[in-house]
Amino acid sequence: MNTFGRIFRVTTFGESHGPAIGAVVDGCPSSVPLSVADIQPLLDRRKPGGPLSSPRAEADEVEILSGVFEGLTTGTPIALLIRNRDVRSRDYDSLRDVFRPGHADYSYLMKYGNRDHRGGGRSSGRETAARVAAGAVALAVLRGEGISIAGSVCEVHGISDPERFEDEVRTAQARGDSVGGIAEVRATGVPAGLGSPVFGKLDAAIAGAMMGIGAVKGVEIGEGFGAASLSGSENNDEMDAAGFLSNHAGGILGGISTGQEIVVRLAVKPTPSIALPQRTVDIRGEEREIAIGGRHDPCIAFRLVPVAEAMLALVLVDALLEGRAYGWSVAGQMGK
Repeated sequence: MNTFGRIFRVTTFGESHGPAIGAVVDGCPSSVPLSVADIQPLLDRRKPGGPLSSPRAEADEVEILSGVFEGLTTGTPIALLIRNRDVRSRDYDSLRDVFRPGHADYSYLMKYGNRDHRGGGRSSGRETAARVAAGAVALAVLRGEGISIAGSVCEVHGISDPERFEDEVRTAQARGDSVGGIAEVRATGVPAGLGSPVFGKLDAAIAGAMMGIGAVKGVEIGEGFGAASLSGSENNDEMDAAGFLSNHAGGILGGISTGQEIVVRLAVKPTPSIALPQRTVDIRGEEREIAIGGRHDPCIAFRLVPVAEAMLALVLVDALLEGRAYGWSVAGQMGK
């Protein structure tokens, strides 16, 4: 699937080494203030070229092709285009017939009978730039509702001290290796009542969106896996007249938002493209040993944060618009 969402729908297109990538956003309400200036800062945070990222030099400048007139959305499809400027496909010539360990090469070939070996094609992290651009549109909608989203890296290779993050990444990079990490995203100002019981749970939608990011191998909301080691008295969020006294639930109970801050953490795997020799096979099943060249991130977690923010924004906007389509309003909240 290349389309995400039910009411606020996003379709992404393009490949890592094609002429461009982009997204079409359908279902965005009209009259939402939107310009390149609202989108570009998120893309700048995700783009390569930083000290701890791939040296691929992409400006990732977004073009708004449709759906915006005189600074406001029109309610029609919003087309967003990001051109690929710094493509070096020759770096992948030696990988045409070889499966790269940790990549989707094998599974893509088994499914489609064909694959784009140039940087991974659609399975490349490059595709996430289109999600970030679309997510920026969702964030513009959420701003009008008083909802904000922010994320950060809270752990790198098992280390939780931010002052040691850079050293840990550079040490791995120096030996031709990579490291994983944990990213956290928080949404504040979310009203109570988003999501539906059973099969329409908000936390299920969030988990699915986050697991749809290629490098993510685990998702937890609120206390997450930590809840397994707690007792009920420790994990329950007690209440008094002023509201909740804790937030172990991460802002969601029974699949429906509580009005508290939504807290999501993501386990991000190490970049599979590394310079160390690894055993593999080619498309004929013959054993090979490869060391992957090209330009790659020694730790994906940092550039993944704006992607996670974008995906959370897309889920929340979709839930908000869906709720309104079915007549949901804040009038039913306690105390109203």
